[in-house]
Amino acid sequence: MRHPKYLSLVLLIACAVLSGGLRGASANESSESKAPKVVFDANIRFSATLDGNTVVTKWSGYAQSEEFSYTKVVRSQKNGNPVYPDDGYIFYTGDTSVVSYTDTEVPDGKNYYRVCHISATKRYCSKTVVTIDFVTRACRDREWSPKRIAYYKNEKFIQTSNCGNTRKRMGTKRLPRVKPLAPTAPATTPAITTSGTAPKIGMCSIFPADNAWNTDISRAAVHPNSANYIRSIGLSGHLHADFGGGGAYGIPWITVDGSQMSPINFTAYGDESDAGPYPIPVTAPIEWGANSDGDRHVLAVDTKSCKLYELYRAFPNHDSWNADSAAKYELSSNAVRPAGWTSADAAGLPIFPGLARFDEVKAGSMNHALRFTVSKTQKAYVYPARHYASSSADANLPPMGLRLRLKADYDISKFTGQSRVVLETLKTYGMIVSDNGSNWFITGDANAGWDDEDLNQLKTVPGSAFEAIESPAEKR
Repeated sequence: MRHPKYLSLVLLIACAVLSGGLRGASANESSESKAPKVVFDANIRFSATLDGNTVVTKWSGYAQSEEFSYTKVVRSQKNGNPVYPDDGYIFYTGDTSVVSYTDTEVPDGKNYYRVCHISATKRYCSKTVVTIDFVTRACRDREWSPKRIAYYKNEKFIQTSNCGNTRKRMGTKRLPRVKPLAPTAPATTPAITTSGTAPKIGMCSIFPADNAWNTDISRAAVHPNSANYIRSIGLSGHLHADFGGGGAYGIPWITVDGSQMSPINFTAYGDESDAGPYPIPVTAPIEWGANSDGDRHVLAVDTKSCKLYELYRAFPNHDSWNADSAAKYELSSNAVRPAGWTSADAAGLPIFPGLARFDEVKAGSMNHALRFTVSKTQKAYVYPARHYASSSADANLPPMGLRLRLKADYDISKFTGQSRVVLETLKTYGMIVSDNGSNWFITGDANAGWDDEDLNQLKTVPGSAFEAIESPAEKR
């Protein structure tokens, strides 16, 4: 072994360089750990929603005066108040124009999500932390290709779904191009009122007073399997308002007068949809915006004919819509979808009557049940639902259409404002399982009037405060 002293010196220098290099690789993390206390910024809007076996996160861009470094999405299963770098990160970008990320490797169990914008001296993290209770579930056939409208009438072909399943189909006749109508000035949206026993919009009742959505269930019998249903959804989970954020969250809707008709090209569930055209202009607002992914619901109420129109996975063309499925409803009728048919919602239910709508809450009451989601359902549905979206035979999982009620003895005297109205509604009219999604998430409309701080009171209401009731009788 030649020149042992020099070799030792070389090894010593190499170790020092290696050590310095490793320390250099974590310089950002080290400096950030010494940075001033993290700033929890209420102006950073953040959401995380379950979509199949993925979680779609979205946030507002960096808006500080300090030089931007990068954005990181944080996910933790141990810390309910995660921050970077303490809890690591699952996504990194140095591009301020990137405002969304889809987590495709969601671990089973409870996951806490947050976004943090990092500057040279501070960590600006969203005040909002979103909890996702996740259990891997079977893929749902949402997209089929090739599209049915690519084939002529009576031409046979085979479609393949996003899950890899196949089915034989028959082509449909190509739709003729329709000359677009000149855009019309938006009419003033009629306020939703709760006079009488059923909510109204303009001169239209939002379904009859004895409709399942409008039925007072405060004295309905508790379902014999209630305890198991609630346990499966989560006794320790909490209610969550899936709306607010200055109107950024929630499902938008518009009123129309039936004068502007748009053809509907079905891309998945046309055989379980109501044929078009629909009086929905191609400029109608889409859930989460025109560039969003996910359910992309579009809702329109024709206040002249008193009809409701709803689209699922809707994409506008120049003068028509592409949609996975669509449904229309006579608001004066208790008629439901054919047995086994989907709608714009997985349960085959209308969406609009189950929204927590700002105008009603502002007026002080809602006279109808609310729509909500759970992460796992069974392969069954009960009235008023008409469709299931599960392959599970577990009888302790909730079926689509199951109705829950806030227990009469749950004390809501400490709640105020908008949250108080929501809870009073849940005691009187309850909420209906309408889709697979995050547990205990209730749906509202997209309206800038929602008060996030007020609605955050709902996050203190535990799953154990609810009970399942027996389904109301079918109305014909």
